[in-house]
Amino acid sequence: MKFITVDTYQKLSRQAANIISAQVILKPDSVLGLATGSSPLGTYKQLIEWYEKGDIDFSKVTSVNLDEYVGLDGTNDQSYRYFMNKNFFEHINIDINNTFVPNGCAVDLAGEGKRYDEHIAELGGIDLQLLGIGLDGHIGFNEPDKYFVKSTHVVDLHESTIKANFRFFANIDEVPKRAITMGMVSIMQAKKILLIASGKKKRDILEKAFYGPITPEIPASILQLHPDITVIYSEK
Repeated sequence: MKFITVDTYQKLSRQAANIISAQVILKPDSVLGLATGSSPLGTYKQLIEWYEKGDIDFSKVTSVNLDEYVGLDGTNDQSYRYFMNKNFFEHINIDINNTFVPNGCAVDLAGEGKRYDEHIAELGGIDLQLLGIGLDGHIGFNEPDKYFVKSTHVVDLHESTIKANFRFFANIDEVPKRAITMGMVSIMQAKKILLIASGKKKRDILEKAFYGPITPEIPASILQLHPDITVIYSEK
């Protein structure tokens, strides 16, 4: 594991964008596993800037996102499909048909999870997976539990996760209570993992996840077993 500490979110975002851009430059048809939320926004902004300067080409890239809220379609401005389109995809030259997000409106959500896993496998797996980390150690929407869930699955969101995501909604009652999330197999089979975290409030969970015991009660702790993971942390 490579652990990088920087003093500002801007530096974190630039470091993360450097790693992602290097991946795409070295392998133009990379499969990128992408994340949502506030943590990667600066990284996406930096990548857009470099794309606009002609430094990086996303035309052959495929992306697979970690998760989506159950019941929100891609036109809903709180869906993760909408988030990715507005904050990244619409600003670069990626083929939108090569960007994939779990379908939170699928009639058969279990079947959607199986389909998503099979699709990732058909792509040859993920070359580089970008992750954030929740204050309780969740990655994607893999919440603390008694066991690790292997496959893409539907999860009932914990109260702490709902409260953490409330800031993106008009009121807490609008926050979806369920999500469909990539499981641990697809994440752990990624060839490289890049986890980013900012703020002093994340320091404690990072220490528990990467220097404590491996336990499903801290889902991110399983990342200790990955052979090629980089963690970038900024205090601000």
